[in-house]
Amino acid sequence: MTSKLTYMGTLGLAALWGAASIPAMAAGTTAGTSVTNTATVDYQVGGVAQGQQSASNSFVVDRKINLLVEEVADATTFVVPGETSAVTTFQLTNSSNEILDFLLTASQIVGGTATHGGTDTFNVTNVRVYRDNGTTGTVGSYDPGDALVTYIDELAPDTPIRLFVVADIPTGLATGAIAGVQLRATALEGGGGGTQGAAVSQTSGANTAGKDTVFADGIGVNDGNRDASHSDADDYTVRTATLTVTKSSRVVSDPFNGTSNPKMIPGATVEYCIAVANAGGGADASSVTINDSVPGQLSFVAGTIRLNGTVTGGTCNADGVAGGSYAAPIVSGTIASVAAGATRTLIFQATVN
Repeated sequence: MTSKLTYMGTLGLAALWGAASIPAMAAGTTAGTSVTNTATVDYQVGGVAQGQQSASNSFVVDRKINLLVEEVADATTFVVPGETSAVTTFQLTNSSNEILDFLLTASQIVGGTATHGGTDTFNVTNVRVYRDNGTTGTVGSYDPGDALVTYIDELAPDTPIRLFVVADIPTGLATGAIAGVQLRATALEGGGGGTQGAAVSQTSGANTAGKDTVFADGIGVNDGNRDASHSDADDYTVRTATLTVTKSSRVVSDPFNGTSNPKMIPGATVEYCIAVANAGGGADASSVTINDSVPGQLSFVAGTIRLNGTVTGGTCNADGVAGGSYAAPIVSGTIASVAAGATRTLIFQATVN
């Protein structure tokens, strides 16, 4: 009888993975990167090592288009009527896995609720967008050295940049008036330095062997629209001084009654009070200059001008400091500041001719 022995080869398997060295970034592996891995098989037959077998696989990393526009500081921008170059500040981050260009569009809302509350009631003028140059002036804040831009050229992945929407504020606005502004960035093809890239198209259908494109900007904190664009908004809120001026007079003394129940007779001394009230809730009024013409029937009393006094119960107080000037027939004086909700005065005296 013939004995037949069958030997089973002992098979040793080891999977070895090799890939290109890729830096770790939030945006992920760079689009277009070829990722290759190789599996190897080692085995023996009858205790004798046999030739190694291997198999490889490669694929190309597809392109993820993602971006984020954020308002910086998350608060309204206070402005005054007639202000030029009022600044709202934003940040743009390329969260894609490829260098891209970004088209920038600044627009305004018309009516409706503003970002920080209240209703949009006016439009700003001369709206433009600047990029912080990061080298001159105050880095991160708008200054004249920043570049006027309509698009961002060749922005690298995971790179945030500071942008400023700058506009002029019309005159004649009241405290509390609001203008809403929006900054939108739209991804464009990169790769051509100094030239605005073409629109980005999303790959339709099944995954291909090449570099496909996926819009990922509808995920998480973004605006919910997978359209390769994102926006955020800010608003301008007017805070101004609203002044009300009242003028009163009282007889201080006369030649016959003195200060006891004096009358407005020739020779009597009359005290004028010009009161400037600034409405509450607005801005301080600065460099408040008051001019008053002394009537021809009166003669100004030198050294009687007092500035920055107060009012109690509608009556001017005998306070304030000496100052002002008189150049016949004008009495004038400047109050450095009248705070919102405060009243300040100019007082002077004259005699009846």
